[in-house]
Amino acid sequence: MEGENHSRISEFILLGLSDQSKQESLLFLVFLIMYLITVLGNLFIILAIRIDSRLHTPMYFFLTNLSLIDICSTSTIIPKMLVNFISGNKAILYISCMAQVFFFLWFVGLDSIILVAMAYDRYMAICAPLHYATVMTPRVCVILFGMCWLWGCINALTHTILLTQLSFCGHNEISHFYCDLNMVIILACSDTFINNLVINTMGGLTAFIPFIGILISYIHIFAAVLRIRSSQGKWRAFSTCGSHLIVVCLFYGSIIGVYFSPTSTHTAKQDTVSAVMYTVVTPMMNPFIYSLRNRDMKRALRMLLIRKSGLSL
Repeated sequence: MEGENHSRISEFILLGLSDQSKQESLLFLVFLIMYLITVLGNLFIILAIRIDSRLHTPMYFFLTNLSLIDICSTSTIIPKMLVNFISGNKAILYISCMAQVFFFLWFVGLDSIILVAMAYDRYMAICAPLHYATVMTPRVCVILFGMCWLWGCINALTHTILLTQLSFCGHNEISHFYCDLNMVIILACSDTFINNLVINTMGGLTAFIPFIGILISYIHIFAAVLRIRSSQGKWRAFSTCGSHLIVVCLFYGSIIGVYFSPTSTHTAKQDTVSAVMYTVVTPMMNPFIYSLRNRDMKRALRMLLIRKSGLSL
């Protein structure tokens, strides 16, 4: 009965990025533009890879999935944020908050795992080029892809199920612009030991192991590149993984800023800025990073634009 007396609240309040209506109007415009750029930019990447048969390789297979995940992850958060900016109503239903937690954890976890799969692909291409075609087969890519989605789902589902077991009493204001798992757990009036334990284990595995895998891959890649005698060969090898390395730095740099820096060294405002970086800015920047630094992608995008303009005529 005591658990039932902690009545489940029907909604949470997302305090968002600003309390001033004038600022919210500006933020609505900024985030709407960023969201459109993210969706259209990543959609162009997917379509460009689709129509150019020369890009039907493991590296671009993973890039296609990364673009799809970026569209999905931002669509989990930004549309609700835009609605709140317009309506002035910052409430989100309990069930909607749980759904947002699940899908956001799923897609962010996928981002992390896909990045390590891409690092392994670059490792095989540069460090073991003679074995690349036999190891990175379409079947292996699909298996890696399936494992990424499965683990991401298991991780997100575990956190969400444990979150629904908590009781919430009275206080329902979340100091964020979306239902962040840690922020929601703070509001619980029941014991959160298991939740925090799972965050530190499964959550740590989902973020830490891929990061270590990426680090090991690039140590081997840099060692292999340094053994190349010609400067042109070195530049060519580095250029194939430069875009991926920039995305990794953006993604993990902002996550470390939010979740792994000492609480005494940052404020809630800094946490929000870091969260915006990895939830909104990084997915928006990915199409530019991969297209501006990649001649194959530039060619494919030109083909796509020519085809679209020809159809419009």
